[in-house]
Amino acid sequence: MAKAQVTISQRGADRIRTGHLWVYRSDVRAADAESGDVVHVKDERGNFIGHAFYSTRSQIAVRLLTRDDVPVDRAFFVARIRAAAEFRKLAVQNTEAYRLIYSEADLLPSLIVDRYGDFLVIQTLSQGTERRKEEFVSILTELFSPRGILERNDPRVRELEGLDRRVSLLSGQVPEEVVASRNGIRFVHDLYKGQKTGAFLDQRENHAAAVAYTSGEVLDCFTYHGGFALSTASRAAHVEGVDLSNAAIAIARRNQELNQITNVTFREANSFDVLKAYDEAGRKFDVVILDPPAFAKNRDSVPSAMRGYKEINLRAIKILKPGGILITCSCSYHIQESLFLQIVAEAATDARKPLQIVERRTQARDHAILLTMPETHYLKCLILRVL
Repeated sequence: MAKAQVTISQRGADRIRTGHLWVYRSDVRAADAESGDVVHVKDERGNFIGHAFYSTRSQIAVRLLTRDDVPVDRAFFVARIRAAAEFRKLAVQNTEAYRLIYSEADLLPSLIVDRYGDFLVIQTLSQGTERRKEEFVSILTELFSPRGILERNDPRVRELEGLDRRVSLLSGQVPEEVVASRNGIRFVHDLYKGQKTGAFLDQRENHAAAVAYTSGEVLDCFTYHGGFALSTASRAAHVEGVDLSNAAIAIARRNQELNQITNVTFREANSFDVLKAYDEAGRKFDVVILDPPAFAKNRDSVPSAMRGYKEINLRAIKILKPGGILITCSCSYHIQESLFLQIVAEAATDARKPLQIVERRTQARDHAILLTMPETHYLKCLILRVL
């Protein structure tokens, strides 16, 4: 049987050679391949470039798997998954819920696997990984012996691949709720309906870092399930957690009860309104935490996102005491760190309060960043001190 092949332009080949893993459809010159094939990629001169997943629908037509001319078979994927898992043994401690495989960053493009205790949640986000889903489930079962594997294949990005959106059980049994710890704090996770694969796992190390700067009165805006609030409670006199979602606040309160934490108050409210009201009332805090959802989901929304980030950071700075700590985050990929720093600096200027950068942080190490692929770097977390 002839190998599936794709010929790409010089621009596409140069992109691969500089370390990026994607080739866009505009750089595909010829393709003798079907949806989800592992293809032999070559340039227009016939030079071998690598082996990749091929998509017949997405604008990301080629997702590189390897630049080596080796068989891409079960043994290949076993080795890649085992390597990802070995790294997590170094990167993750005192935690039962974490990212086991982070797609391109682990050289397994479009494959995500998160672990929640004895259960795994998988996302196959391209034609290539969808076609091999059963094989991945088999490998995960062989390597990790989970009690159940769930697919959370409901992200809209699957539609760009011509794939349906679904949530279904692939192996064993997965209960509606799973309790798993992060940094020693126990959290309730809804793997079927919760955000992402059941929770936001990428802030775990920032939750731990925040504890060292905590004292006195803490305001945690956009608290969601209380990750920052419950983490900082051990060092705070009192923490107020705010979120607009009634369902999120209900789970945050359950997490509070689960850990028998008594100095946190969660309330359903709009964080923009709360920050404005406290500013106008002259209320002051020792620590303010801002961890909003992504304000910029695409390039077109960047200007409005900048205004949103500016407003919440301005209000937060104004309600901090001298020496107070601002922990501010952006998970919008389209808001690069340099732009985020600029926004916060402008907010500090308008508030007439100098800020000292204490730490510049990013996503947790289990969400590793591939140096030559900026798309794998999305989370920015700044820890700053009001002078």
